[in-house]
Amino acid sequence: MTFIMTFIKRSLFVFGAIALAITVFLFGMRFADGPWIVVSGGPFTTGTVVSEEPDWSFIKDRQEVEFQLLEPESSRITWIVEHNGRIFIPSGYMTTWWGKIWKQWPIHALEDGRAILRVDGKLYPRQLVRIEDDPDMPYILSELARKYPLGPQDREFSFEEAYPIVSSGYLWIFELTPR
Repeated sequence: MTFIMTFIKRSLFVFGAIALAITVFLFGMRFADGPWIVVSGGPFTTGTVVSEEPDWSFIKDRQEVEFQLLEPESSRITWIVEHNGRIFIPSGYMTTWWGKIWKQWPIHALEDGRAILRVDGKLYPRQLVRIEDDPDMPYILSELARKYPLGPQDREFSFEEAYPIVSSGYLWIFELTPR
């Protein structure tokens, strides 16, 4: 019986130490200059603010970018899509139980869409605007499928196919407009 109690105590100590380390790490990331892999970070403290509107075609084949919401001040790494000089950030899984727990930033973006996009050390002030019935939605989703193939690659979406994906609430698309 003593062996079992010792094992239980040591196991609880190890699990407690791991939980404490994770908590301290996540708390510390709130003060970091940007995100780290899948962990949200704090507000950007480095970078050069760009005031003129760039030609976003350089984003076409870039897989990920960082962006920061201004309220609450938090940053993350995300996918990005460019179509006809416009840029978009997708947020999937919004109707799933894990999406409702994991994806809080889209809710915050609806309340206050002010954001900063950081690409190659350059900061672009943006406004996140959720789009649902944009006429370019089939093209945006086709580009999303091309860049991030989760199904057939280079798939073209018709408006009839694209609209239910977005209107169901499963996939939210935010356009990053100038601020």
